[in-house]
Amino acid sequence: MSGDDARYMALALELGRRGQGATWPNPAVGCVIVAQGEIVGQGWTAAGGRPHAEARALAEAGVRARGATAYVTLEPCAHHGQTPPCCDALIDAGVTRIVAALEDRDPRVSGRGFARLRGAGISVEVGLLAEDAARDLAGFFMRVEQGRPRVTLKLAMSLDGRIATASGHSQWISGEAARAEVHAARASHDAVMVGAGTARADDPALTARGVEVTREAVRVVVSRRLDIPLMSQLARTAHEVPVWICHGPDADPALIDAWEGLGARLFRCGLSGRQLDPGSVLQALGEAGLSSVFCEGGGALAASLLAADLVDEMMIFTAGLVIGAEGLPGVGALGLARLDDAARFRLTELRMIGDDILHRWVR
Repeated sequence: MSGDDARYMALALELGRRGQGATWPNPAVGCVIVAQGEIVGQGWTAAGGRPHAEARALAEAGVRARGATAYVTLEPCAHHGQTPPCCDALIDAGVTRIVAALEDRDPRVSGRGFARLRGAGISVEVGLLAEDAARDLAGFFMRVEQGRPRVTLKLAMSLDGRIATASGHSQWISGEAARAEVHAARASHDAVMVGAGTARADDPALTARGVEVTREAVRVVVSRRLDIPLMSQLARTAHEVPVWICHGPDADPALIDAWEGLGARLFRCGLSGRQLDPGSVLQALGEAGLSSVFCEGGGALAASLLAADLVDEMMIFTAGLVIGAEGLPGVGALGLARLDDAARFRLTELRMIGDDILHRWVR
């Protein structure tokens, strides 16, 4: 494969990222079609997952797709869903070469798309910029293989690790630039998740503001007893932007009826001790089609996810102020006696965001 191949695949990856947060339950894929050194078609998976990237690129290319090369970030689908298989569309369009970053791990595809393309006499090359594509599609693969979405835990903390004063006052620890970064992150995830304590204390809207979105992230609240105010922003806007609530088996049936009447979708989840089991919560969200969740706390929810080893990435904003020991910690009690038992993360990014520091860590 040539340098031009890498350039076109990099463009396909960039296109695919435009769909992140909007395409679930389908993956966010990008496609570029090139004929005689000219880009004749481009596409990415549309909001809601249809049409697929390949179909959009082929529609733009038209007859110029005959004899062309298609660069696609994930193996073209080979199964009939709401639309015909993309591999058949590529064959019918007369594409003669496919360059793909990754094989699909969805068992409905998993090599079948490539086999059908090769059977039609099309040259198929796989593996170009595979690591970049694997990062972009990590949530989709996690849902396919483990049944749960990938979780990014975001914390905005003081220098001494506090997210609020003792009275619960937290607006604003981080600056405007950091908050803009958070809104962009919300837009690139399938869902934004908070615990009931955060929903009660902050009355958040959990929408992405100041950024262009084609599909707002699902707003998820983890609340064992459904004790969230029925006059909150989430309740008042549940018919406009999806609100999903994960509750326990002991939730009041009257509250279940009330929230469903407001337009919320409810999930009954299992318990782990006195709390909702975070694994049960994520499995429910995965079964509902979500591949990526942006968790904004609070401390109890963050601790439960970390204790269960269910945090895949941490996005931490550190602000230049000190609140003191009486302030609320960013992460609740974990009950660790030995450092060997603590979860370890690897630093992947460190940069200034306005007056704050952003650092990203992955498992």
